[in-house]
Amino acid sequence: MLKAAPGQQLLFVKNTPPGVAIECAIGSSNYGDGCETPRVLPSQKPNPERPNSMTVKLHCFGESGNSYKAALALELSGLEWEPVFVDFFGGAARSDAYRALNPMGEAPLLVDGDRTISQSGAIQQYVSDRSGRHSGAPADKYEVLRWVLWDNHKLSSMAGVTRFLMNFLPEDKRPQEVIAFNQGRLKAAYSVLDAHLSGRDWIVGGDVTNADLSCCGYLYYPEPFGFERTDWPNIDRWLSNLQGLTGWKAPYDLMPGSPADRA
Repeated sequence: MLKAAPGQQLLFVKNTPPGVAIECAIGSSNYGDGCETPRVLPSQKPNPERPNSMTVKLHCFGESGNSYKAALALELSGLEWEPVFVDFFGGAARSDAYRALNPMGEAPLLVDGDRTISQSGAIQQYVSDRSGRHSGAPADKYEVLRWVLWDNHKLSSMAGVTRFLMNFLPEDKRPQEVIAFNQGRLKAAYSVLDAHLSGRDWIVGGDVTNADLSCCGYLYYPEPFGFERTDWPNIDRWLSNLQGLTGWKAPYDLMPGSPADRA
């Protein structure tokens, strides 16, 4: 019988024993009506100091930097939330069942009651609206948005694709010319961010905002994709500032799923 380790909970499907959460990790053809195999996912312990009693669900997987942006925003917000595993590498995001939830067929996907929201930037803003955190000062609203959009277009998009090509494709399928081109684009993005962070603790204003939580999305992953923190001292210092926040966790500690699961 599958048992939860300390600090974890079993997320079973229908006909579970009393007291066991009825939840289904995405990845089964029966999603929404029961899964064939239960999964162990990280638990989020109730915190009486958190401002909302309804638990937000984030459909995500550990390898996804975009999922990490949303998960980190939730973890630092004070809202109750729990991850729901999306078996991306097993094809779950392309299934009819998942596309019924998110026609874009991507993770992350936030579910809060009868509301569903996809795209990490939109999720981060929703979390801010609910929690009152990470939006920045009113005068900085558009500056925060500017950096979130910059990240999505210039930094995370390139980092995510490059990391995928270098680590999650078979070695003989990795397009070296494409990887080299992407790494050149990434170097230009790192230069912009590193220069901007000179003399700054945070990207916008005097505290952490969604600009920070977006731009860091892929920069904590251990898989190689051409980013070395020591090459960019201002980025390195800024990433350390984020790691110093109460509640910060690395991607594979915050969300279910990792390359080790497929080893």
